[in-house]
Amino acid sequence: MPTNQISRAHEPGLEQRDLGPGKPALTLTAALLGFALTCLDASVVNVALPAIGSSFDAGMSGLQWVVDAYTLAFAALMLSTGAFSDRAGASRAYALGTAVFTFASAACGLAPDLSALIGARVAQGAAAAAVVLPASLALVRQAYPEPARRARAVAAWAAGGSLAVALGPVAGGALTTAWGWRGVFFVNLPVGAAILVLLVRAPRSRPRPAPLDLPGQLTAVVALAALTFAVIEGGTAGGVAAAVAVVAGAAFLWIEKRQPHPVVPLGLFRDRTVATAVAVGSAVSVAFYSVVFVFSLFFQQVQHRSALGAGLLFLPMTGLIAVTNVVAGKLTERHGPRLPMLVGQPVAVAGLLGLLCVDARTPPALVALLLVPLALGCALTVPPLTAAMMDAVPAERAGLAAGVLNSARQVSGGLGIAVFGALVASGFEAGMRLSLAAAAALLTVTSALSVRLSGRSARRA
Repeated sequence: MPTNQISRAHEPGLEQRDLGPGKPALTLTAALLGFALTCLDASVVNVALPAIGSSFDAGMSGLQWVVDAYTLAFAALMLSTGAFSDRAGASRAYALGTAVFTFASAACGLAPDLSALIGARVAQGAAAAAVVLPASLALVRQAYPEPARRARAVAAWAAGGSLAVALGPVAGGALTTAWGWRGVFFVNLPVGAAILVLLVRAPRSRPRPAPLDLPGQLTAVVALAALTFAVIEGGTAGGVAAAVAVVAGAAFLWIEKRQPHPVVPLGLFRDRTVATAVAVGSAVSVAFYSVVFVFSLFFQQVQHRSALGAGLLFLPMTGLIAVTNVVAGKLTERHGPRLPMLVGQPVAVAGLLGLLCVDARTPPALVALLLVPLALGCALTVPPLTAAMMDAVPAERAGLAAGVLNSARQVSGGLGIAVFGALVASGFEAGMRLSLAAAAALLTVTSALSVRLSGRSARRA
């Protein structure tokens, strides 16, 4: 997925004091590996889904949970991990998150049944939230106090995430073909161990007081989990879950209006630019995540490609994301966020509409090419919408706003997979076309909303 993560480490005055010896390059390597690992796990599992389904005799709903258990845990807990990192210290939070992520990966690989796998994926997602936002980037900022060197280090950190996203489907296909689906999770173990070794030489971070909104965090988790259950499972149980989601959502809004330090400051959304950026980011995530999920199954279950073959077919799509993100950033600096967003979203819509003609007889290479416009459009859109949101809030709230944006994008991607998975479960090709049309309609609406943005950024946070 197009990646543009920003954490509380960007806020002025939040640099953490170096309390021990350490080499900046080792700290950067540890932070980059962790960020890349968590980005990889968001996409690597998609290509392995048919093998997981075959191993556990799992239906579509089970496969949806394998993906969404990680995504939703990651998204929901991302709201509070900035405060957790401050309270524990970035280095300690990062080490703890990495250790939990590594053990959870082992549990995924050793899972005896689907329920155990889904539970371990929840643990992976929770640990990923602690690793990515904000601890890994906070460590980079701590290790590079000089702005020029820090800018280069942050660029390398972001490039690592983009490369992991690009290689995710290919790596998933290769690992599944060579060692079965369990290899997708076991490959995390040596990387996690390497990160922990590198952290021994990383600077220590001083813990700082930071407010936690535990009631808001808890009700957010309940609401998201219940809503996802309702969409995936349906039936009577789904109806009960939908009611729980409504109650928990109402409780969340009530709590956030009264909390002095809410995890989601509702006042942010009074700003038109903030509301538009969140809406566009959510629509992009629905389109991108859901299409990768659906076509991972399409290549293998409908066109009967191998796991490796399916992964390679995503390479033209994912390989251009990092380069296009850089182009989008330069366009935003020169013309402001509105222009690249108004170009990117229609390109993504055109890509989605082009995919409507795909069926079982379409040559796989042609399908791979038809996926490219969606990736280009999404990658053109994400950096400028992030910049627009950062420009719309005061500098001291930049990290908080970034957490809200990234959480909204992850949640939307997870819910998109839940909805589109339910559609294809009732008839694959008809459900796939309905999913593509729905994603195109959603991006068309957000394209119209983007017209309201100012032509240039108002200010830089």
